[in-house]
Amino acid sequence: MCGRFALTLPHEAMAQLFDASLGAALMPVPRYNICPTQGITTVISGTDGRHLVPMRWGFLPHWYKSERDGPLLINARSETIAEKPAFRAAVRARRCLIPASGFYEWSKAEDGARLPWYIRPTNGAVFAFGGIWQDWQGADGTSHTTCAIVTTGANAHMAEIHHRMPVLIRPADFALWLGEAGHGAATLMNAAPDDALAIHRVDRRVNSNRPDDPGLIEPLPG
Repeated sequence: MCGRFALTLPHEAMAQLFDASLGAALMPVPRYNICPTQGITTVISGTDGRHLVPMRWGFLPHWYKSERDGPLLINARSETIAEKPAFRAAVRARRCLIPASGFYEWSKAEDGARLPWYIRPTNGAVFAFGGIWQDWQGADGTSHTTCAIVTTGANAHMAEIHHRMPVLIRPADFALWLGEAGHGAATLMNAAPDDALAIHRVDRRVNSNRPDDPGLIEPLPG
């Protein structure tokens, strides 16, 4: 799964990288500890091109009457995404890219302690997670544009820490994932090659959702 990530690239650099225009009310960057239910930056495609737009991380199906009406859906499993009622319409018609400078995952020490790791791209400034999105309105009139990160089974490098990882979309495949290049996005929902990831241990401060500073992504000494 992916439950926490970082994004440090300036908005203008993201717009250039994704060939997208800048939307309004984008979340401030840099961010080093992005958590579920927070606003994140995404890339969508429309008839007038690509746009960087804010969304709430945590997919809300249309039948949820409130934000707490069911499980918090931050990830969608690629193996079942086309079958799940919550996701099947979105994966056909509402796919997005979610920029991330890196993401966190946890392993367990012998004593049961949670040990955080930071996973970053070996090449390039950001990952582009495959995502899906949904406009949602609650019974009280509250509305959000919400999203989830698509995940798949881990590659061999990542499996040393966790059995799942985000679907990573290469720049050459942005158009296919966003629906600009026709059908076939399902072929992209596989694990990235081992050499796409660099992994290092980081401080346990990131076990809390409160810190948000550059020290969170620094490798532990030794």
